[in-house]
Amino acid sequence: MKPYHQIPIIECGEPFTKIPLELFAVESPHPYEKLGATYGELSPYCLRQTVVEYLIQAQNYLQLLYPGWYIQIFDGYRPVAVQQFMVDYSFATEVEARGLSGEELSPQQSQEIWQGVYEIWAVPSLDPKTPPPHSTGAAVDVTLVNDQGMVVDMGSPIDEMSERSLPNYYANSTQPQAQNYHNHRQILRDVMLKAGFQRNPKEWWHFSFGDQMWAWLHNQSHPHNPVIARYSRLF
Repeated sequence: MKPYHQIPIIECGEPFTKIPLELFAVESPHPYEKLGATYGELSPYCLRQTVVEYLIQAQNYLQLLYPGWYIQIFDGYRPVAVQQFMVDYSFATEVEARGLSGEELSPQQSQEIWQGVYEIWAVPSLDPKTPPPHSTGAAVDVTLVNDQGMVVDMGSPIDEMSERSLPNYYANSTQPQAQNYHNHRQILRDVMLKAGFQRNPKEWWHFSFGDQMWAWLHNQSHPHNPVIARYSRLF
């Protein structure tokens, strides 16, 4: 259980709609589909209607500050089956990175790797009380593309299983390049939060509106004006 799972959900019935990709930068083909994840007839480039509207607002804010820059959509909607695929893929990748095989893993090694996986990935739960954020249509993974059409260097790739994924990892560094990474992350944070999103405390790229994590983060900052989650798992 994550701390945000204590937040109740009352589904509001809001439509699930396509992101107007012409307004954003997009990684193509979709990064998880390249790895073999299957979405079937569903598209990862869909979100709840209000989430799409707020994403457009964030893009507009970015353009005011940095003309020619774009929010790049890395991932949006994620069925639980895709969540499971990526959890399993991340575990297998980490095992291989350590020069091990599944048969060689000790229980302690296995537990350690799973702990690292679930620092980044939500449990692919089918329990209606604990849906993975991306499976609600409320969460989006994003980065920035500059006016030269280049992806802005954030100091770590999306989905990296390391401390570098923490939003403020570079905040106190005195190295100029590290400060650049932090400033880039702050630009992304500022436009997304201004539009109404909340950022995952453990991932610089993950933002959401209307799910349990969003409500949990909102309530920490506004204890006298608490909210509940409005989006449950789709499909």
